[in-house]
Amino acid sequence: MPLHVPPAPAPALRSVLTALGSPTVVREARTPSLRAAQGPASPELPLPVHVLDHITETTGPSRARLTGWRFLIRCGERAVAAADTMLTPDGWTFSHFFEGPYVTSTERALRQAESLPKRYQPRLLSVPELYMLTLWLHGDCTADAASGHPAADDLLVPLAPAPPGIAAHRPHRVAELLPVLTHRLTPARATLLA
Repeated sequence: MPLHVPPAPAPALRSVLTALGSPTVVREARTPSLRAAQGPASPELPLPVHVLDHITETTGPSRARLTGWRFLIRCGERAVAAADTMLTPDGWTFSHFFEGPYVTSTERALRQAESLPKRYQPRLLSVPELYMLTLWLHGDCTADAASGHPAADDLLVPLAPAPPGIAAHRPHRVAELLPVLTHRLTPARATLLA
């Protein structure tokens, strides 16, 4: 079933288009595949990037907060890079281009999600404590993509490279994966506090 990709804020998209149109910005980016791309490059599939903080805190539930929007940069038939934007006091602005395994992994996870029987709103969810990035498939397609918390029935698809012991590209319900992540971090915290 098709994904319901939320629209990015217009200033975020404009900032990426401006960066793509700047030979200086593209040339100075650490993205050889973007610099070597033949033909026009276009930003596609904007995904809000949320960070899941404090997943082992006992004082309350973990919180997901919006930190930016990520665009896959497509040239021809494939994504060659990604562009991140961030919110500043002056509004949304271009942050940087990058390439690497998360670009192809995100593209693969999105294709995989398109074949699911239910409609989802795709987002990215980062778990910095585990150096982990997931495709967050939010079940409420009408929700504001800039806010919210993963619901128990939402799906998380770990992107490659995933932390050891967690299979990349295997969808997990939040209610199943979040306790595993919390458990993995708890011994590390206990050791640090001892």
